[in-house]
Amino acid sequence: MEREKLYHVALDDYEHGIIIRTLNDKKTDLMNEGKSTDAIDDLIVKVGTAPQKKFKVIKERDEAR
Repeated sequence: MEREKLYHVALDDYEHGIIIRTLNDKKTDLMNEGKSTDAIDDLIVKVGTAPQKKFKVIKERDEAR
């Protein structure tokens, strides 16, 4: 049995807010269409409660220069 793939995305506070607002807008659209919002609800909880972790970003030098 293959393990489920997990993805980790680094977001700043501004980007995190955009994701939450976009998910809420999509949820509203689905509700207005009378469709299920279960998947969006799960994503809102997952993104909204994701732990913050500090880390350093190391940029690679451009070898072509």
